[in-house]
Amino acid sequence: MVFVLDCLRLALLCWREDRLRLNNPEQKLWFLFWIVFGLHYLCMMKLSIVVPVYGVEETLPRCVESILSQSYDDYELILVDDGSPDGSGALCDHYATLDPRVMVVHQANGGLSSARNKGISLSTGDYLTFIDSDDFIGENTLSVLMSRLEAHPDYDMLEYPIYWHHGSPEATLLKFGAHSYDDMADYWLSCKAYTHTYACNKVFARRLFEGVRFVEGRKFEDAHTLPLLLKRARLVCTTDDGMYYYTCNPSGITMNPGAAGMRDLLEAHVTQLQHLDLGGELTEYFTHVLNIQLDAYTASADTLLLPTPPLPLHAILTLGVGWKSKVKLFMLKLIGMKNLCKIHRLFHR
Repeated sequence: MVFVLDCLRLALLCWREDRLRLNNPEQKLWFLFWIVFGLHYLCMMKLSIVVPVYGVEETLPRCVESILSQSYDDYELILVDDGSPDGSGALCDHYATLDPRVMVVHQANGGLSSARNKGISLSTGDYLTFIDSDDFIGENTLSVLMSRLEAHPDYDMLEYPIYWHHGSPEATLLKFGAHSYDDMADYWLSCKAYTHTYACNKVFARRLFEGVRFVEGRKFEDAHTLPLLLKRARLVCTTDDGMYYYTCNPSGITMNPGAAGMRDLLEAHVTQLQHLDLGGELTEYFTHVLNIQLDAYTASADTLLLPTPPLPLHAILTLGVGWKSKVKLFMLKLIGMKNLCKIHRLFHR
């Protein structure tokens, strides 16, 4: 950026002191082109932060102020008011008057995916990140993340720690270590990405979203969308730097998914299992999806989507899961998926 500023200063100085000899229209056009290019470069933000807003009048200030107080400031903050029924929209407009980096758009209620997609369409940064309006980020989080990305422009996605259900008795800190993955199946299975498909604790190269948007009309949209982004990624990294605070919302979809939500979640993971094409290999990921299948069937008995892979006895015995999961796998081998679902439903309704 310093180089661009110096070039602009030199060009304007030469223009003012008549040192430039622009003898024909073509030379003048080229000169204007480079001036416009330099100004465009200066106006581009490195990072676009998209915050969907709906009915969060009480928590929005904490969220926005955690962003505006960051030491890193080369970003645009896009607040998408998704038809909020309370004063959230007015709060968004208030922040836009306080800071020129804040952009506000108001739209009719379309849901979380719709709001995120609107933010993506308006974004101009090289990188994208998403923060939910009832959550917040830790001090200096953007600085450490963007320093890492600027040092490694080949990263397509950088995932950072998340404090899950912050403020509740179930609060859990999820950290993933400092690792690089050039094999997306390895990231999905070894890092157990299937247990943290959240969009909110990741910084994405914006190019991943060319032709990809969050799936609308579905619950657990992150589980549907992250695999689509990973198909386009070549290098994914995790870090122990930074912190995302995911606050507990007892009335949210995660805590109360309902039958439709459980089916959406199951469909996302069954699709991903098929995409990974593990050749019938029994994995810990399968036991994770099996638990989702059991819960989905308990919520609605017409939800039976997960195919059963081969279950050799030695594969069950040597699989790195707890004894409860192994019991479920043994029962699945003996009585089949539907009967296992029925038994689970009988004891968990």
